[in-house]
Amino acid sequence: MARDKSPIVKQSRREGVALAPKAHKVMAKKTGIPGQHGDMRVRGGSLYLTQLREKQKVRRTYGLLEKQFAKLMREAQKADGLAGENLLEFLERRADNVVYRAGFATTRRQARQLVSHGHFTLNGRRIDIPSIRLNPGDVLEVRPRSQKSEYFKNLANIVAGSNAQPLSWMKADVKKFKIEVSGKPKREEAEAGINEQLIVEYYSR
Repeated sequence: MARDKSPIVKQSRREGVALAPKAHKVMAKKTGIPGQHGDMRVRGGSLYLTQLREKQKVRRTYGLLEKQFAKLMREAQKADGLAGENLLEFLERRADNVVYRAGFATTRRQARQLVSHGHFTLNGRRIDIPSIRLNPGDVLEVRPRSQKSEYFKNLANIVAGSNAQPLSWMKADVKKFKIEVSGKPKREEAEAGINEQLIVEYYSR
């Protein structure tokens, strides 16, 4: 399974957004773009560069490779409604993102690993594909065997220490190791600070 192995802190510095908790401390000390002459490079520039950086920021925030992201954008453009909002909805409904949003993981990378290692079932069937898109009525549960691991024995503390916020379209039950999807995410419930129109414009060139 293809995945981006580049350092998350380096990605965070390049996009100017902390993509993981550990990036906050580093970015407080190193404010420039990574590279030998990072501090000399000017952010901003052309409209194309602005669109590109927004696309890269969102792609890296949700942990997708370029081909995956472009394919998702094409699907979003064909679906009913606004392409940008469709894109964010599809990203939010990914299995790894649902695990992260529920607080069962502290980062999306960790959530992706938990799903890819087969620790969850979807409607009773074991899954190991982080990109699976959940629909209203779906139930994601930690496998009984995985519940006995040290990580999931400490799940209540992990959720309590996470930044998970209540969402209208899903409900997490820590005691039952269960996440229920009841609807579809609203635009305002997606990751903050995203200008999806710039992404639509980038792929519409």
